[in-house]
Amino acid sequence: MAEVISQPVGHQHGHDHAHGHVDQESLKILGFWIFLVTDCLLFGTLFATFIVLRTHTDGGPTGKEIFDIPTFIAETFILLTSSFTSGLATLEMRKNNGSVQRLIGWLIVTWILGAAFVGLEIKEFTHLALDGATISRSAFLSGFFTLVGTHGLHVSVGLIWMLALMIQVGRYGFTAVTKRKIYIVGLYWHFLDAVWIFLFTVVYLIGVM
Repeated sequence: MAEVISQPVGHQHGHDHAHGHVDQESLKILGFWIFLVTDCLLFGTLFATFIVLRTHTDGGPTGKEIFDIPTFIAETFILLTSSFTSGLATLEMRKNNGSVQRLIGWLIVTWILGAAFVGLEIKEFTHLALDGATISRSAFLSGFFTLVGTHGLHVSVGLIWMLALMIQVGRYGFTAVTKRKIYIVGLYWHFLDAVWIFLFTVVYLIGVM
């Protein structure tokens, strides 16, 4: 009799444990959405500041004079492509017969594209600084470097995060935890892509007109 009773209790315990585990994963995803909302507020503030300051050049260079069209077009193409490959990685995870190797392969491609984007941004900043267009030269340049630099910093953090995730997935394979992290890092990357589209339009396109 005791054995008969103990089975449903164990089953109930396992069910509660699994249910609690799922809830923990759901809560962490919800927490990340809240983080993205706060990041939206951060970028919204930086965008508003840049828009206010974009005409305050103090006799210094304007956006039309310093923005290199091929460079920011290349940055946009690279980041959009990396968002696509990040989506393919998430899709691989969602497949019933998804392969860890293929997922890591797509993450490697995404990482390389992201690193190329950061490299182009560093090259752009270095070129501007050598030409005297530094962050302290005018209010316009302060707003520009702060906004674009903050986005570049987020991309760099995403690269470190993605690298750590590749190591973890390679070691443990698909688990509830690694799946949640793959989903979150993909979400983060798409978010950065969306911010860049606004940045591309508000800063660069309007800047060169």
